[in-house]
Order: sequence, then structure tokens, then C-alpha cells
Amino acid sequence: MNKEKKRNQENDINLMDVVPVTIVESVTTDDGLVTLLRPKFRNKFLKTYLLPRMKNPNYKINLDEFGSFVWQQCDGERTVLNIAEELKTQFGEKIEPVYERLGIFIRQLESNKLIRYEYI
Repeated sequence: MNKEKKRNQENDINLMDVVPVTIVESVTTDDGLVTLLRPKFRNKFLKTYLLPRMKNPNYKINLDEFGSFVWQQCDGERTVLNIAEELKTQFGEKIEPVYERLGIFIRQLESNKLIRYEYI
């Protein structure tokens, strides 16, 4: 699939109706913040031969309180719209404009292959 066709498909979906599902591991600290563990290599050959020799096989991505909350809500059951409502309830005015911010964040997670979309 070429990039133009894929870009058009991404623009055609209603992001509020998708269900985000996490596909990388994460660690939650005592204060509730999440660190994502993204593998450095996805290629089977590199994973087999290089990763065992590396000190740390993952990139660590630290999320702030908003990102951590969203990550914990990506359980495969809630839609992005449900997550937005939970964000408004949890953070109030601090998160506004919630739909725009959440849309950008969810798209970034998906484009970096940290989550995948399931369609309802």
C-alpha cells in the first residue's frame, strides 16, 4: 500500500470510534507515571542476534500524567471518546481542549507503533 493511500485511509476514520489497544510493554512507577518500553529492533534476525548482546534492548519513553492516564485507559474496551470523557472527569479544565489533544496523542502512539486501532 502506498503512503498516499494509507494517509487517505487514516483521514477517513472517525478517531473517536476506534478502540486503542497497547502493543508494547510498560512499567508504572509508584507515583502513577508510565514508562513505555519500545523494542530497539523489530527485525527477527536483529532481535535474535543483537538484542541478547545489548545492555538495554528497549527504548524508554516516559509519559507525563496525562499520557500515563490515557495509556492506562487503552485496554481494548474503551473507545477514544470514552477516554476523552474520562480525561475531562479526571483533569477538568487542565486538559482542555481535550479532543484535539487526545487525537494528536493517539495518532502519535499509533504512528510510532505503540498501539493499534480496533474498529467497533
